[in-house]
Amino acid sequence: METEYLNLGKNVLKEGSKKTDRTGTGTNSLFGYQMRFDLQKGFPLLTTKRVPFGLIKSELLWFIKGDTNIRYLLQHNNHIWNEWAFERYIKSTDYHGPDMTDFGRRALADEAFNQLYQTEMATFCQRILEDETFAAQYGELGNVYGSQWRHWKTTQGETIDQLKQVIEMIKTTPDSRRLIVSAWNPEDVPNMALPPCHTLFQFYVADGKLSCQLYQRSADIFLGVPFNIASYALLTHLIAHETGLEVGEFIHTLGDAHLYSNHIEQMTKQLKREPKDFPVLKLNENKTSIFDFEMDDIQIEQYHPHPGIKAPIAV
Repeated sequence: METEYLNLGKNVLKEGSKKTDRTGTGTNSLFGYQMRFDLQKGFPLLTTKRVPFGLIKSELLWFIKGDTNIRYLLQHNNHIWNEWAFERYIKSTDYHGPDMTDFGRRALADEAFNQLYQTEMATFCQRILEDETFAAQYGELGNVYGSQWRHWKTTQGETIDQLKQVIEMIKTTPDSRRLIVSAWNPEDVPNMALPPCHTLFQFYVADGKLSCQLYQRSADIFLGVPFNIASYALLTHLIAHETGLEVGEFIHTLGDAHLYSNHIEQMTKQLKREPKDFPVLKLNENKTSIFDFEMDDIQIEQYHPHPGIKAPIAV
């Protein structure tokens, strides 16, 4: 099944269009691509490079809790959202450190800038952890995924818990064609640190199995997509567990599927590796609601991947 992802990498290298992008990095891009993973055949955590499952767990639990502040993530040693919060801070009038703007980035040699950036970032993260007031102001990312999943704001000033509603619908009206959760709220997009890349997901129940299809408007193939595959596969498992269903398929539909120009070497290296068997997911059987799960309640076994491959994140 990992060949689904590897074929995506091959196709974007071979057929992708050269495009500019918001970050200024440049990409090879395909529009409209779909992968299918049979969750009965193993948990789709890539094996051709190590994918840190602890980060996937903590981020998904963060979404499920409806949280939008990076403090929870930092408390679980998860730094994948730091750059977006930090970018907001260094553009504020409260920041008085070295110039971290694009101008400053160009003015410094890469190594010197990276050292400065990492030092300032470490200080920022420590303040988020230690200072609740600072965290409340600069750890917030706006109404990103968790907010839209659990606290969608209506024009009447009420909130909709989309995730809770869809779970109840799976239990009571499993044949419904409205088993949908949307993270794309046009009114909130301008105020988000990063508008939702994985914008909408839909569940489907048939033959006692729960399947999930995700539509992802923007897909960072090398860094982001491996996380997205595992995250939504985990979400499907958790909801199937609560609703008494088996797992079916995870279907991943991509809009702009892109490989950043500074990830080409890494993707090429990964494509030379032989896939191994997917690992096995183990959930705490004593937990009956996805809202009660904590980190230790979710484990993987028999995961023997190739070593990780580092690549820079485009912010």
